[in-house]
Amino acid sequence: MRTPGVAFGRILSRVLLAALALLVLISCETISYYGQAAKGQLSLLMGRKEIQSLLNDAALPAETRRKLALILEAREFAKDNLLLEPGSSYLSYVELDRRYVVWNVFAAPEFSTRAQTWCYPIAGCVSYRGYFSEHSAREFTDSLAREQLDVYSGGVDAYSTLGWFNDPLTSAVLQRSDHGLVALLFHELAHRRVYLPGDTTFNESFATFVEQEGLRRWLQVHPQKGLLAELEREALIDQAFVALVSRYRDKLDVLYGESLDEELMRIEKSKVQEALREEYAGFREQWDYRGYDRWFAGPLNNAQLGTVGSYNDLVPGFAGLLEQSEGDLARFYAEVTELSKLGAEQRAQLLSEAGL
Repeated sequence: MRTPGVAFGRILSRVLLAALALLVLISCETISYYGQAAKGQLSLLMGRKEIQSLLNDAALPAETRRKLALILEAREFAKDNLLLEPGSSYLSYVELDRRYVVWNVFAAPEFSTRAQTWCYPIAGCVSYRGYFSEHSAREFTDSLAREQLDVYSGGVDAYSTLGWFNDPLTSAVLQRSDHGLVALLFHELAHRRVYLPGDTTFNESFATFVEQEGLRRWLQVHPQKGLLAELEREALIDQAFVALVSRYRDKLDVLYGESLDEELMRIEKSKVQEALREEYAGFREQWDYRGYDRWFAGPLNNAQLGTVGSYNDLVPGFAGLLEQSEGDLARFYAEVTELSKLGAEQRAQLLSEAGL
């Protein structure tokens, strides 16, 4: 049996080794950023409690008990039915003293929808930078804004360390509905199955599709009256939302390609953003849905609009790929793995063809 002191030593060694590798390999990044990342990750790992032990505690609140038990059941389903590889992740739980586990910061040039990226040895280049403190995320956001970049920041209630650590479940996710909690688990475990360093859209679209397909299969085994119809309606609303945002992102791309002076460009950009808000007003009435109100309270700038594409642009392609694999997930994952070995343009082309 591993003693607490040995366990702590191994965890600390691994965190420090990862932090040292980051510091050595990426000299352009600041020590303070990696310091907070290592400290934040370590606090999660050291604050973990085994879910099974918590379930044996009679003092555990009933709703917390039910949702932790649900996670263990969903883990087994993910392994046996979705061929995902949970390892020892999500067998532990951490009670947080904050609403989110991390806050991600996104940025893009003032006159381009192409997201700024930050590069790391493990994850490759990604279009966001994560902070374990909302205050630190806000400070970084402000510093980017002073550089005339479009910026956007949002809280995240879960993330994957891609198998480097045994990721815990956090209290931040327990507010989710049962099916939302299960879907989140499938999404994060998908990152452990296939991950391509440096391609955020590929990785997030893949995980989003696995989340959707996994939830569909879960509900076939765990049917809930009326829920499937509700989710199908929500899927249509999500598709309409993505199409709406993508259309205006394309309009901005066209605008940024024009030869206008900066002041006029800003005026025209503001008009496109306002038109998007006005069309959303009709959207919410058409669908009788207010779920995106908080999102539309944001700046609707290049950075924010880019977050929608990262999670959705390639989902139809992955859906087509599974259909070509006749619903066989083993074949599907093999095809995705082969795709990940190709160049970015070839990957995008093949997924585009698959999604037709």
